[in-house]
Amino acid sequence: MHLSNPRWRKSTRSNSAGGDCVEVADNQPGVVGVRDSKDPTGPVLVFGPAAWKSFVVSAKHR
Repeated sequence: MHLSNPRWRKSTRSNSAGGDCVEVADNQPGVVGVRDSKDPTGPVLVFGPAAWKSFVVSAKHR
């Protein structure tokens, strides 16, 4: 799936040391894109908004 003009933002859990980071584009209608910040031209995972929200809620409680 192609994202149209995604606005990528880095995870708030990312650090400035260049470690493992993800970026999220949640400005797309009906989808949320996720990518590896170290490979911005690499693959993008795409989730529906409900699935992404469920993942975030679950991750916060771990």
